[in-house]
Amino acid sequence: MNGRILAIFSTKALIYTAIGGAFGLIFYYLFSLIKWTYVGIGIAVVFAVIGFSIGTFKVPDSNAFEITRKAGGANIDEVILRLIKFKQKKKRIYLYAKEGKK
Repeated sequence: MNGRILAIFSTKALIYTAIGGAFGLIFYYLFSLIKWTYVGIGIAVVFAVIGFSIGTFKVPDSNAFEITRKAGGANIDEVILRLIKFKQKKKRIYLYAKEGKK
């Protein structure tokens, strides 16, 4: 059970679920102002599920698409963080080669 809460939540997945749910609560409050509380609850749950999936799942390893070919097997949150860093550096990538043992 290392680091698992309720058998399906790892610590990272729980944090991402809470962040997604907190973002969904904004929509809950907006929809509760116009008396559509059930719609707001549904949207909050959808955002929590999206947060859970970002924190839990990995990009599938497939050759069908370019993104899955390059990022296959990596966690989705790591791919998103790499994309954000790439956009912040004005679309420049620096590669550092390690010398291997001969």
